[in-house]
Amino acid sequence: MAGMIPGLLVDVALPLATYYVLAAWGLPAFWALLISGVWPAGNSVISLVRQRRVDEFGVFILTLIVLGTFTSLLFRDPRLLLVKDSAFTGILGIVYLASLLMRRPLMFYFGRRFATDGSAAALARWDGFWNDLSVFRRGQRVLTGVWGTALLIEAVIRIPLALVLPLNVMVAISNIMPVVVITALIFWSIRYGRRIRTRSRAQAAELGLGRG
Repeated sequence: MAGMIPGLLVDVALPLATYYVLAAWGLPAFWALLISGVWPAGNSVISLVRQRRVDEFGVFILTLIVLGTFTSLLFRDPRLLLVKDSAFTGILGIVYLASLLMRRPLMFYFGRRFATDGSAAALARWDGFWNDLSVFRRGQRVLTGVWGTALLIEAVIRIPLALVLPLNVMVAISNIMPVVVITALIFWSIRYGRRIRTRSRAQAAELGLGRG
């Protein structure tokens, strides 16, 4: 959780503060919302640059930023902009679920991004887990399915709220609700990941692979 604090500050606290300050200065709500998104967008770009290499996760985040910026220019009404953000979460959930039809689901690449140090040896070891251990493969698919379903449900709940709640209230909800959902998913993923690790170790021992 301590490691998440900087991200929460940049991706939630600063956008909220920026929106309310700009709105108080009389800036139209649409532009206040759009400008407040500079913080998380810049944070994602900086994180990618620091890695000094392009990986699947970085490309995914940059794609979300580009699509979000483009669609924001199409929705000039601030309430529609909030609906767009909510719908975008739903689309992300659909992407997770659709990746289950691919050779490797989306969470496999996210796990490779966060569970390794990015070295060639670590990446090869992560790929080896997928190639050798059926428990690991099944676990990655379960993680992907749960994340996709949760994000889709969150969007289904948030879209109607964006249409009926006062704008200032909905701005706060749009920034806080996704964080609550994702934080819950992270805690669940950590617990489930430990179970996958224990079962993968047992399977590796049975196969004589010696993986941990």
